[in-house]
Amino acid sequence: MRYLIVLLLSAGFARADGERAGEFDYYVLSLSWSPTWCALEGDRRGSPQCEDDRDFGWVLHGLWPQYEDGWPSFCLTSERNPSRSDTAEMADIMGTSGNAWHQWNKHGRCSGLSSEEYYALARKAYDRIVRPDVFMKLRSPVQLPASVVEEAFLEVNPTLANDQITITCKSGRIQEARVCLTRSLEPRDCGSDVIRDCRMQDALFEPVR
Repeated sequence: MRYLIVLLLSAGFARADGERAGEFDYYVLSLSWSPTWCALEGDRRGSPQCEDDRDFGWVLHGLWPQYEDGWPSFCLTSERNPSRSDTAEMADIMGTSGNAWHQWNKHGRCSGLSSEEYYALARKAYDRIVRPDVFMKLRSPVQLPASVVEEAFLEVNPTLANDQITITCKSGRIQEARVCLTRSLEPRDCGSDVIRDCRMQDALFEPVR
């Protein structure tokens, strides 16, 4: 019994917040479909990302350091936090400066990079993945298999393979496209805890406002 308790405690500590910065295996580039986030969370919060004059589609939710199983978060780092102008400069692809700050605080610290280097790498990763134009042309909501969204990404990103991207759903809606990348931003297979595709056949996909 004593051995079991020690084992359980050690397993918990292995995934506790505050891991050492820079110790991870790969990145997950998370692209959030803005209309879904706005419908489920952003509108209620009064987020500027969801204002009528914004035309956000696939927003950079984050660039997440990842273990082969699990992920670090809120790592200890000696790097300084980003300034308000630093986070504001990321709002064009991350929706809001608030999201840019949150992503640094929870995930960017774990990269082992400075905040400036982390944001530059995140932007570089975002630019390397082509977002399918077809979804920006929608004029009314549609219901479709989540696999169609993955196929659209694979078609316009010929270097990507099926096991290197996953589509997630939330509350019956297409939520995110998550792409797995090496530390040098080359596509690689996702870990078993990431490659969990949404299997919905009638997921709601709303157009950009």
